[in-house]
Amino acid sequence: MAQKHQSAAAPGPEPKKRRRVGFSPADTGVEANECIKIYLVSSKEEVGSPDVSCVTPVDLNDFFDGDGKIYGYQGLKINVWINSISLHSYADITYQSTTNGDKGITDLKAALQNIFADTIVDSKDEFLQTFSTERDFIRNMVSNGEVIHSGAIDGSNINAQVSPSDLQVLRMEIGSPNAGLLYSRLVPLVLLFVDGSNPIDVTDPDWHLYLLIQKKEDKEEPLYQIVGFTAIYKFYRYPDRLRMRLSQILVLPSFQGKGFGSYLMEVVNKMAVAEDVYDLTVEEPSEKFQHIRTCIDINRLLAFDPIKPAIDSAVETLTKGKLSKKAQIPRFTPPSDAVEKVREALKINKKQFLKCWEILIYLAFDPIDKYMEDYTCVITNHVRTDILGKDIEAPKKQVVDVPTTFEAEASFVVFKSVNGEEAKNNNVQVDENKPDQEQQLKQLVEERIREIKLVAEKVSRR
Repeated sequence: MAQKHQSAAAPGPEPKKRRRVGFSPADTGVEANECIKIYLVSSKEEVGSPDVSCVTPVDLNDFFDGDGKIYGYQGLKINVWINSISLHSYADITYQSTTNGDKGITDLKAALQNIFADTIVDSKDEFLQTFSTERDFIRNMVSNGEVIHSGAIDGSNINAQVSPSDLQVLRMEIGSPNAGLLYSRLVPLVLLFVDGSNPIDVTDPDWHLYLLIQKKEDKEEPLYQIVGFTAIYKFYRYPDRLRMRLSQILVLPSFQGKGFGSYLMEVVNKMAVAEDVYDLTVEEPSEKFQHIRTCIDINRLLAFDPIKPAIDSAVETLTKGKLSKKAQIPRFTPPSDAVEKVREALKINKKQFLKCWEILIYLAFDPIDKYMEDYTCVITNHVRTDILGKDIEAPKKQVVDVPTTFEAEASFVVFKSVNGEEAKNNNVQVDENKPDQEQQLKQLVEERIREIKLVAEKVSRR
């Protein structure tokens, strides 16, 4: 039987080879804080010197869009040098390679110009030249400034190699010749070293710069260098007074921790008294500055005799019995006439004086350990009132919903209760988690007492 042979199938097209696709690792970026170092130098010899330490700015990540990271660079290092004489800057940028990933490549020049603006120069050679070509920049800028203090201040202590005789404080109205240009070069320092600060409005004539200057004798003419500065705003208080508000204060990093901040603040206090302003306030003081300010004010208050009877009276009342056993604890705030005398004579505003009052009472106890329990009760009462709004003595404002034919959310009555009694059946929302609230209160009290002890310790050493 013959076999049936199947014809061979025709050869088809060859299968396509699969291409291997390589994916580069995702660009996670680098935080600005990790790759940027800032150096403050006063001579060209210090540029690049290993003996010069970098200074610590505020959070540099805030200056970069989005998440504060720099993308597209491998091995990125940015060293920024700031000339403390002319206030110019230069950025030395190095990296191994760039990769244009999903986040792109960060425009470093634009980012740095957001901080340094016109003060940043393009080349290192140009930057080095500023130490000679711009040597007299500060001296020229402040030539029209008003010298409001020179030399030492009674009670101040400059722990540095700078002689007090070399120090001057000058005042310039922001609208005066050169003041705007000078401040524009100070802006990068404000952004870098004053947390949360923004440049002042140089078109507003009510701004004044107080500049702490060091005059260093040199072979040619004296070299002027800015040690620190503060920006102060004067504003009207009805009917015929002015108030002073300190908005920015900075001592350059190389001069910090040596008493210059206290020196500058002492001069500002003297000017507030001399010009008989209504009072002096500070806009959002940092914890460190508030400590310095309070130490200065405590020393001024200890030498202010008109309030001593009020302090003695408060201490006498506190030492009579156990406040912790009483249902209601007096607030032990200063009498209104003492508040007024301090404001009028020393220009210390009421809020600041209330903080100082607690420390004055603490310093008056002898021995403090014997009365610490009662003193803690007083501070607890203060903190509860200041932070949690639980003042049991002062009348309270209550918000109560009322029946209405109008829009419900827009209809309410505000009234002041008598003797601190809260209205019954009102709709005020209160945190019912009392244990947590009490624990938070305890922590706040401990923090307040820690601050009080730190100031008292520093003042007692003087």
